[in-house]
Amino acid sequence: MNTPSPPTGGLSAPDWGQLAPALFVLLWSTGFIGGKLGLPHAEPLTFLLWRMALVAVMLLALSAWQKAPWPTSWRTVGHIAVAGLLVHGIYLGGVFGALKQGMPAGSVALIVGLQPLLTALIAGPLLGERIKGWQWLGFALGLAGVTAVVWEKLSLNMGGPLGIGLSAAALLGISIGTLYQKRFCADMDLRTGTTLQYAATGTVLAIAAPFLETMQINWTADFIFALVWLCLVLSVGAIFLLFALIRQGAASRIASLFYLVPPVTALMAWALFGERLGPLALGGMAMTVVGVALVLRRG
Repeated sequence: MNTPSPPTGGLSAPDWGQLAPALFVLLWSTGFIGGKLGLPHAEPLTFLLWRMALVAVMLLALSAWQKAPWPTSWRTVGHIAVAGLLVHGIYLGGVFGALKQGMPAGSVALIVGLQPLLTALIAGPLLGERIKGWQWLGFALGLAGVTAVVWEKLSLNMGGPLGIGLSAAALLGISIGTLYQKRFCADMDLRTGTTLQYAATGTVLAIAAPFLETMQINWTADFIFALVWLCLVLSVGAIFLLFALIRQGAASRIASLFYLVPPVTALMAWALFGERLGPLALGGMAMTVVGVALVLRRG
């Protein structure tokens, strides 16, 4: 694993780098929990607008305090903004919008769970990554495991064509966004780069939200907790980890980590909300872990 240089990355490879993938999965999996708490009190684009604005301000302050380097060309700024709109805007907007349409979280997770396979299919032509035979087996096992985990929670109510379309948009956003990040933004400073990404996404949301939503918010304790959690833990902690992992590893291998998100989310829902975990789900979790291990295997 290559170590990124501190001047360009803003973060050096930590000694606990072997734990970073597990920490990323744990943090990313809390996104559905935060959405479940916050979306009943705000419309999806309004929710995301507040999230983007708050995180952009926090990271701007951090960048100024640490005197982090900014991109030196508008071309680089443009690439960073496009990657941000894909990862933060289209992906999150699609997921939140589908959930707001009434689509079950398990159904959304299953569609977005196709990301590792989609990433693997296009990573070769785009980035020149070679996928080995056992890795394809791992992708297949991971998909089967994810399907088993969410199968018990699937409902015939898929939220209608709009819900399915929004989930598909989220799938494309996170898949293309991670590849775009790897191809064009690998050397961006994580502090200033993500500041620009959240600012660009927030600007688009600020234009779109007033036309599509009422922008009313019910400021309950649940909503405030969800907003703070998603800002700090997801939009800073998990995103920094994701971009660092993308920089250090093959995009297709990093994408396989997303297979672990539905099983971990199901465990969290079981612990927090008492949602049932049957034998099929437990078996699917084990299958998913084996599949991801094959994809991450070296040699």
